[in-house]
Amino acid sequence: MSLQNYLNALEAKGLLKKEKVGTDQVKALLAGASRNIIASEKNLSIDEEACYTLAYNAMLKIARAVVFLHNYRPSDGRQHKTTVEAAGKILGKEFRELIDKFDRMRKKRNQFTYDPMLPLSLTEAKNALRTARGFYKKVKKFLDEKYPQLNLFK
Repeated sequence: MSLQNYLNALEAKGLLKKEKVGTDQVKALLAGASRNIIASEKNLSIDEEACYTLAYNAMLKIARAVVFLHNYRPSDGRQHKTTVEAAGKILGKEFRELIDKFDRMRKKRNQFTYDPMLPLSLTEAKNALRTARGFYKKVKKFLDEKYPQLNLFK
C-alpha cells in the first residue's frame, strides 16, 4: 500500500484528520524535542521515571512533526499509537527498529503512568534516552535531506 493510501485509510478510520500545519509548529515540536532530550539527560541521575518520560515525549514530538509535515494530525482517542504508526509508515523501513523501540516505550510509559507500583530501572531509563537521541539524529538527517528548503532545525 502506498504511503498516501495508508494515510487516507487512517483518515477514513477517523485516526487522522487532514490539516494544513505550518512549519512554525513543526519547528516548535522539534525544538521542544531537543529540550526534552536535554532535560531527560539531566534527570537521569535524579529520577528514572522523569528521564524515561522526557525521552518518550521527545520521540512523540518528533513523530508528530513528521506527521504534521504530511498535513495530518492525529484525531482519535489513541493519538500516541496513531502517531507512532503513521510516523513509522512515513519514515519507512530504515526506521523500523527505532519505531519498534518507540512503540515499546509508549506501552511501558502507559503502564507505569497508570500503575505506580510498576518498576522502572535505571537501565530502562538509559535505554530510553539513548533511543530518543538516536531517533532525533536519524529523523533530523531524514528531514534535512527531504525538506532542505524548510530549515526545520534552525
